[in-house]
Amino acid sequence: MDSTRERDTDLFDSEQVAAGDGSSGGSGGSGDLGGTPADGGSGRREKKRNRKVLVAALVLLLVPVLAVGGYLAWLNHIVTNNVKQELLLPDDKSAGSQPTDKNGNVVAQPVGNGTNYLVVGSDAGPGRVGGRSDVMVLVHVPADHSSVTLIHFPRDLYVSIPGKGKNKLNAAYAFGGPPLLVKTMQNMLGIRIDHVALVGFEGFKAMTDAVGGVDVNVEEGSNQPPYVFTEGVQHMDGAMALAFVRERKQLSEGDISRGQRQLAFIKALMLKTLNKDVLLNPVKFKDFVEAATTNLTVDQKLDVGTMRSEALALRDLRGGDIRFITAPFTGFGTSPAGASIDIVDEVKMAELGDAIRNDELNAYQ
Repeated sequence: MDSTRERDTDLFDSEQVAAGDGSSGGSGGSGDLGGTPADGGSGRREKKRNRKVLVAALVLLLVPVLAVGGYLAWLNHIVTNNVKQELLLPDDKSAGSQPTDKNGNVVAQPVGNGTNYLVVGSDAGPGRVGGRSDVMVLVHVPADHSSVTLIHFPRDLYVSIPGKGKNKLNAAYAFGGPPLLVKTMQNMLGIRIDHVALVGFEGFKAMTDAVGGVDVNVEEGSNQPPYVFTEGVQHMDGAMALAFVRERKQLSEGDISRGQRQLAFIKALMLKTLNKDVLLNPVKFKDFVEAATTNLTVDQKLDVGTMRSEALALRDLRGGDIRFITAPFTGFGTSPAGASIDIVDEVKMAELGDAIRNDELNAYQ
C-alpha cells in the first residue's frame, strides 16, 4: 500500500494506472511493485480500491457544492421571475428629471455620494395613478456601504408638487404615480433619487410570516380588533404587523406616530432577516426571498444583478449600522382646502438634503 501512495499521479491519472496494471502481468514481476505475480495482483486491487475511495470522496465533496450551486441558482430564478420592472423613474430626457431649486436651477450632484432608494408601500394596482402611498421611506446607502439610513417622509407633508401646486406629499403619487413623487422629493431635498421600489402591502405581510414573525417595539398602544397593541416589545405575525403599521387614527400624532411605527416594524424585520436563524436556514431564507420579491416592482434601471451586488456589499451590516429618522416638520396645520397637513421645516429639510447629497448623513442631527 505504501508503494502505491508514493505515486500521487496514480490517484488521478486513470491511463497511467491502467498502464501499470498491464505491465505488472506477464513474466513474474513489476519494477514498481517489486514483488511476485501474486503481489502484483494485490497491488492492482489496492490501486482499484484507491480509485474507488477517491471517487467516493469526490462524490461526497461535489454533492454539497452542487447542492449549494443549485440552491443559489434556484434563488436567482425566483428573484428574476418575481421582480417586475416598470417606468418608475422620470424619463432622463423629460423636463424636471433632474432636481432643481426654488428658482428652477438644476442642483449639481457630487460624484461618489452614495445611492438613494425610494421605497414606497402602496395599495395601488397596475398603472399606479390614483393609489395611495401610505409608506414613503428614502434609503440612503453611503459610498462605502458602512451603514444605511432610512428616512420616513410623512404622507401629510405639505409640499410643492411640479405642475400641481402645493398639496400633501402622497398626492404626488396619486396625481402622477412614482415619477411625479420622485420629482417632488428630488426638488424638495435637492438630491437625485437613483432607484425606486414599490412593495404591495401583501408583501410586508408575507415577508413577516416567512421569517416566523417579528418582535416589534411598540411605543404607543392602540386597540384594533382583533389586535391589541400594548407598549413594549410585542411579537407579530404578518396580519398583525400590517394592522400595526396602517393605524393612525388612534395614535397621538396621527401620521407622524404611524411613521414611527413603520420604522419600528422595518427595523424589526431587517434585524430578523439578518439573524443567522434566517440567513443560514435554506428553507426559511428561500421563503423570505420569494415573499420579498413576489410583490416587488422596481424601476427600469434596477436589475437583478445590481440588487445582488448591493446586497453582497451590505452583507456585514449589523443592527447598530442602521439608522432611522423622520423628515423634519415644525408642526401641524390645515391646508386652504381644509385638509390636515404637516408643516415642513424648510431650514432642517435643506440641511437634510445637503447631508444626503454630500454623503454626510452620519453627521446630520
